[in-house]
Amino acid sequence: MATQEEFFSGIPKIPYLPSAGPGDVMCFKHYNAEEVLMERKMEEWLRFSVCYWHSFCGTGADPFGSPTLHRPWNEGNPMESAKKRLRAAFEFFTKLGVKYYTFHDRDMAPEGSTLEESNRNLNELTDLALQLQNQTGIKVLWVTCNLFAHPRYMNGAATNPDCHVLAYAGAQVKKGLDTAKKLGAENFVFWGGREGFLSFHNTDVAAELKHMANFFKMAVKYKEKIGLKCQFLIEPKPKEPCKHQYDYDAMSVMGFLKHYGLENDFKLNIEPNHTTLAGHSYEHDVVMASAFGMLGSVDANTGSPDLGWDTDQFPMDIRNTTLVMKTIVEQGGLQPGGLNFDAKVRRESTDLEDLFISHIGAMDSFARGLRNAVCIIEDGLLAGMVKERYSSYSHGIGKKVEEGSASLEEMEAFIKQNGEPKVTSGKQEKHECIFNRYI
Repeated sequence: MATQEEFFSGIPKIPYLPSAGPGDVMCFKHYNAEEVLMERKMEEWLRFSVCYWHSFCGTGADPFGSPTLHRPWNEGNPMESAKKRLRAAFEFFTKLGVKYYTFHDRDMAPEGSTLEESNRNLNELTDLALQLQNQTGIKVLWVTCNLFAHPRYMNGAATNPDCHVLAYAGAQVKKGLDTAKKLGAENFVFWGGREGFLSFHNTDVAAELKHMANFFKMAVKYKEKIGLKCQFLIEPKPKEPCKHQYDYDAMSVMGFLKHYGLENDFKLNIEPNHTTLAGHSYEHDVVMASAFGMLGSVDANTGSPDLGWDTDQFPMDIRNTTLVMKTIVEQGGLQPGGLNFDAKVRRESTDLEDLFISHIGAMDSFARGLRNAVCIIEDGLLAGMVKERYSSYSHGIGKKVEEGSASLEEMEAFIKQNGEPKVTSGKQEKHECIFNRYI
C-alpha cells in the first residue's frame, strides 16, 4: 500500500509462527487465518475488526492524568492530523492482517462549528477512506454516530427532553447512514451512552422510551429509503456515563424492541465488559442474545472484575473466549457481524508496538477459544449431557409442554398418577470439570 509516510516503520506484516517461543510476541502462534474448522476458514469464523477510537484517537488520558500516548499522526491542524490518522490506521490494519474496522463519525473527521461544516469534513475524510479501502480490500464492519460526547447531548440524544437536540441527533444519524452506504458498511450500531437518567425527579421515563423508539423507526425508514443494505445493531450497557441507561442488558434491549415492534429491524452488539458491569457473567449476554436469535456482533473486550467501571481491556482469558466462540459457532457464525476489538492499550503501554502486541494477543486468544469450542461441539459430550437432562420433554406430558398444548388439568392428572418427582442431580461440577478439559 502506497502511503505518504510509514508510521510503523520496522514492523512487517505479522506472520503466523506456531513454533515461536513465549517471548516472541510479534507473531501469531494460534491465529491461522486460512485454517479450516467445521468447513469454514478461521478468519470467517472470527471476522476480526479494529476499532478506530481507542486505537488511533486514544491519548492515554484519564480523569487523573494527562495524555501519555503521543502518536505521530496527531500532528498538524485537525484535518491534517485526521488524514494522517486514517493513513496510519490502514497501515496498521494491513500489517496486522485484519479485514475490517469500525468508527464513530467524529473519530473519522473533526466536528465543525455547524452541521454543514461537520458533514464537509466527513465527506473529505470518507473520500480518502474509500480510496484506502479500494487499495487494500479492507472493509467497514460497522459505523456509528457519536451522540454522547458533545455538550448538546449532556441530557441524551434520542431521549433528550428538548426536541431540538433530538432533531440534531437525527440529522447526524442521517449523515451517518449516508456514510455507511458510501463505505459499504455491513452494520450500523446505536450505542445510547446518554440515553438514560440520573434522577427520576426530573425524568419522564415513558416519554423518553417512546421518543427513542420513534427515533429508531425514523432510522429504519431512512435506511430503506436510501437502499442501505446493512444490519442495525443496539449495544447494551447498564450505566456509565448515565446512572441508569435504558439499554441495560440484552434482555432489556430485546424487551424494548419487542414492545415497540422493532424486533425484526435490529439485533444486538454485545460488549462483554458492559455485560459484567450489569452484574452478569462474561458470556451471559452473548448467550442470552443468541438464544433469542438476536446476537448480531460482539465488541470483543474485557474488564477488571475488581473495578466498577468500563476498562475496555483486550480479551486474554481463554475460558471467556471459548464460551463466546462456542455460542457463535453453535448459531452458525456472526456474519455480517464480527469480533470488534473495542479495547485500548493501557496508558502505561506507550510504545507503538504495544498496539500490535495487544491485538495479536487478543486474536490468538480468540483463535484458541475457537479451536476449543469446535472440539467441545464435535465431541458432543457436554451437549449430550444437557440433552439428557431435559429428556423428559421429549415424550409424554413433557412433549405436550414443549409443544405448548398441555393444560393445568393435565398437570394435575399427571401428578395424581405419578406422585412426587424424584430429586435429580444437576451435575454442575461434572460439567465444569469436563469443560476445563478442553481449555
